[in-house]
Amino acid sequence: MTAFISRRTVLAAGGALAVAGAASSPAYGGTPSPADLLKGKWKPSPADRALVGRWARDTWRSLVAMTDENTGLPADNIGESVTDPVRSKYTSPTNIGGYLWSTVVAKQLGIISPQESLRRITQTLTTMRNVEHHQPSGMYFNWYDEATGEVLRVDPDGTREITPFVSSVDNGWFACALMVVRNAEPRARALADSLLTKMNFAFYYNPAVRPGGLMRGGFFETQPPDEETDKGNHAGVGPDVYYRKFHYDTLNTEARIAGYVGFALGQVPHTQYFATYRTFPDGCDWSWPEQRPKGVHRTYLGLDVFEGTYTYRGMRIVPSWGGDMFESLMPDLFVPEATWGPHSWAINHPLTVRAQIEHGLAEAKYGYWGFSPASNPKGGYSVYGVEPLGMDPTGYPSDLEGTNHDGGFEGCREGTNPNPAYGDGVVTPHAAFLAMAYAPRQAIDNLRKIENELHAYGGGGFYDSVAVKSGTIAKRYLSLDQAMVMGAIGNVFGNDVIRRNFASRTVEQRIRPVIAMERFSSGLE
Repeated sequence: MTAFISRRTVLAAGGALAVAGAASSPAYGGTPSPADLLKGKWKPSPADRALVGRWARDTWRSLVAMTDENTGLPADNIGESVTDPVRSKYTSPTNIGGYLWSTVVAKQLGIISPQESLRRITQTLTTMRNVEHHQPSGMYFNWYDEATGEVLRVDPDGTREITPFVSSVDNGWFACALMVVRNAEPRARALADSLLTKMNFAFYYNPAVRPGGLMRGGFFETQPPDEETDKGNHAGVGPDVYYRKFHYDTLNTEARIAGYVGFALGQVPHTQYFATYRTFPDGCDWSWPEQRPKGVHRTYLGLDVFEGTYTYRGMRIVPSWGGDMFESLMPDLFVPEATWGPHSWAINHPLTVRAQIEHGLAEAKYGYWGFSPASNPKGGYSVYGVEPLGMDPTGYPSDLEGTNHDGGFEGCREGTNPNPAYGDGVVTPHAAFLAMAYAPRQAIDNLRKIENELHAYGGGGFYDSVAVKSGTIAKRYLSLDQAMVMGAIGNVFGNDVIRRNFASRTVEQRIRPVIAMERFSSGLE
């Protein structure tokens, strides 16, 4: 039985200077700069299009192999074979959403016909209309059997009973897919809308936990026997539910997508965005992270926000929880954050990509880059990132050895490992694809090397991860990671197909103003 994989979603100064300076780094190799890319100046060559087109076709092949022929639901993962796939026997709303937006991309790129796209989307949405879910909120449980559509009440390994959980972030990604489908495939719009209009993200929004309110991680419909919960009902619709006690309280993680969707649907107030931390506060009471943040305080919508950043190789960056690409850039597949946030994300995203490149090539000297949670080449699932840019004190390492960076908290405590030596680096191809929107030349060249030199490529595209020194490869495919690959290719090589169909006029009116007003402290030292 394949190991049960779970994402962390169920755990937890001037822009011109920043982007212009990014191009001067030796790791970047010159042009195009992120500034040029944001202005649309980068143009792929015919060879680039042919190469990335092959990667897209093979990636789509893996998604087809994951998907049950009767339900239209993708498995969470499969092994190496795409001709005789061994499916994981479970899936999630995130996986299902990823398959839906990947289908849209496959049609846009000409990999499948419009007729096949409609058939696949209709099959999947019809199944989702009929599966068991939390009806008062319109939300879906975290784990289903992809072959039957039944809710899992025993984990796929058969080792323990589980209480079905309703995750804010997983339902956020599924809602994103519905928002893309309703515009990209008009013939399926009514079906997509029949699911989307029932989803109420107010169930997750807790206005009392902090000024401005935060999003809950999720809830159970029934009391779990092995976990303490908060009984309540933030939406005031239907019976009380049992909330997990954690909230998403940092901005630069994948969890921000739930807030964005709540804004887009008019269900969550904009104050939620500014209630989250950019970094934790600057003070010795918060000295457990591995770096002391620097920044200024600004006020938005009546809320005081500490615009903190971490410093890395001459860059000031708003960090993610683990310093990984997935948290920072997956929401940007849908919300055009760099366009709508010229003083925030337009600075931070290119610098995040630059930091990933410099970590892999210049600091750790792996020869490759791209770090994000993925399959562990030695088995199971692990988290990977640029650890100095993570807020998690235990760290998302970039190597198999789990090397931890700790620079200390200036004025409060000394660092325990400020200059680590790195070991067998683990690169994750989907991370490089996410970076393609900001460093396309570097991403394509890096991925070409991963395929040709590390041979981390099979019949379904890039394998999930590879350890660069030992050459150990995680020879399997994860549906979410493959869907991120498809989404990134669709945006860069398919006329922004995902962002364009997500960001309708109404969605833009409800999200853009809140992003546009903020000024991060990101930039160059």
